[in-house]
Amino acid sequence: MDAKLRHALRLTAVVGAMFAFGYALVPLYNMLCDAIGLNGRSTQNSMLISGEQAAQAKADESRSVTVEFVTTVNGGRPWKFAAETARVRVHPGRLETVNFYVENTQDKDVVAQAVPHVAPWNAAKYLRKTECFCFQRQPLKAGEGRLMPMRFMLDPELPDEVDTVTLSYTFFDVTELAQQNAARPKS
Repeated sequence: MDAKLRHALRLTAVVGAMFAFGYALVPLYNMLCDAIGLNGRSTQNSMLISGEQAAQAKADESRSVTVEFVTTVNGGRPWKFAAETARVRVHPGRLETVNFYVENTQDKDVVAQAVPHVAPWNAAKYLRKTECFCFQRQPLKAGEGRLMPMRFMLDPELPDEVDTVTLSYTFFDVTELAQQNAARPKS
């Protein structure tokens, strides 16, 4: 084999390895963020509580925290997505409900998935949710609008220096992924 062909094969192998590494970075990053709460993310299991657990929590009436809601739609999709209120004052330990509205303004059906982010990063482990649209994909028919409640509370153990928590939700179009998953044979 001549030197040029060997060199071309090596370059092809390097490009293939770089592509594979780049493809694997997103799931690896997400697993890391979920496992250690990096970047304000936390696993759904640590954020999810039952209504019974929420009812048993003792609210800290002596303290109130501002919770802000930021919504975005990824990729410039023409969807409408917003919280009914931009911010609320809450007492840690008290269950709160905030409604979000999403509307598919396109002329085709879509499947959307909201990805949450919590700031500051150290507040993520103190956020508890009993219900959230971000826990599952949201199929939306063309022109369909939907009100989606999000029920949450801040754990009373939230550090005293945290007086504002920002909950950001970004909606992604996962229609293609949902179609691929639906087409896979069930085992």
